[in-house]
Amino acid sequence: MSHPSPYIFDIDGEQFAEQVIQASHQQPVVVDFWADWCSPCRVIAPVLAKVIPEYEGRVLLAKIDADENMKLAGHYKLRGFPTIMLFINGEEVDRFGGARSAPEIRKFIDKHLAP
Repeated sequence: MSHPSPYIFDIDGEQFAEQVIQASHQQPVVVDFWADWCSPCRVIAPVLAKVIPEYEGRVLLAKIDADENMKLAGHYKLRGFPTIMLFINGEEVDRFGGARSAPEIRKFIDKHLAP
């Protein structure tokens, strides 16, 4: 799927180390583990697509189809979808599950961004 923003991209398990872990040493990377059958995933996707570009590249969004990347989902012990995770300096620093509003997503990101 193509995205309207250069800050949002789809990845799979093979790209995770480079595009999330390594990239998060340059700037925070939000990871959206989603699934086709998941209605909260369809609710949060356009909210993330609206919020992420507001940061103008200070934070990136990597979208991962959980059904196609079950090994990675298992590695991070994901219990439900969507699971939104934030990586900084190669480490997971925060996560939440389920749909959230734009102000809640901004708050989730802002508390980890350097001023």
